[in-house]
This record gives sequence, C-alpha cells and structure tokens, in this order.
Amino acid sequence: MKTSFYALCLLAGFTGLSGPIAAKKTPVDYVSTLVGTQSKFELSTGNTYPATAMPWGMNFWTPQTGKMGDGWVYTYNADKIRGFKQTHQPSPWINDYGQFSIMPVTGNIVFDEDKRASWFSHKAEVALPYYYKVYLADHDVTTELTKNLILVLILNPIYSKKCVSYR
Repeated sequence: MKTSFYALCLLAGFTGLSGPIAAKKTPVDYVSTLVGTQSKFELSTGNTYPATAMPWGMNFWTPQTGKMGDGWVYTYNADKIRGFKQTHQPSPWINDYGQFSIMPVTGNIVFDEDKRASWFSHKAEVALPYYYKVYLADHDVTTELTKNLILVLILNPIYSKKCVSYR
C-alpha cells in the first residue's frame, strides 16, 4: 500500500514539473491561409489570399499587397502591404465589388496606397482562417484581424499622430 502511495506521489510530481497543459489544437489550427498565395497572372499556383472569415461568409478581411482594383489582392512574393481590405472576392479572375481598404499609419494621413504601403516580413506574419497578424515595419504598427474585428496596436509611444486611412 505504501509503495502504491509513493508511486502515485512520484507520478504526480513528474506531471507537475512538466508545466501547464497546452491548449488542445483543433484541425483548423493547422491550416495556413498563405498556401496558394504565390500566384501571378502568368502562372497560377492557387489563386488564394489569406482571408480571415467565417465559413461561407460574405465579407472577408485580408491583407492587401496588390493595388486596389487589381484582381490579385495578395501575392506571397510581395514585400509591402498596402492596406487591409474588406472583400467579397472569391477569385482574382472576377475582381471585386463594394470593397474598401484601411491602413494603420503613423504621422499624417496618407490616402495614396503606394505612399502608405509598409514593408513586412513573413517571419512576422501569422495567417490562420480565423486570425491574421502582421507587423508593419515602416509605421511600427502591429495589426491583427479576426473574422469580425481589426485591431491596430501602435507600439511606439513617441508617435503623436496615429490614424487609420481608408480608400
């Protein structure tokens, strides 16, 4: 009886040392919405973009590397984000309707999408079906998207002007 008790205490001690229990992953946690984004007009490798949305949703949030009105909303080889677009677009071949784009910037309001674009790295990008996060280096801003919310974090407190421009 004593041996069983000591074995139980030893087992409890080892499990306690292993740290907190990690949250259980679901199949959607293994999906990367960047798969299929390395497309261009000459060669299609998926024609997808990293949409953050509910299944069968009508509106999607997505980072925008292409120009407004260009069917290619997001291409993996791009190194600048021009904005975060609310879109209905299921494919680059049919373009979009009723779309708009917003972009967190620091300093003065900039509406020109070429001037407000910010460098980003895929190393600072998280792309899941229900969540997207990226660090925009030129504006020192982290932007997070969920299926129904955009959160902008201004990380550097020295900026006196913070704004979100839209087009």
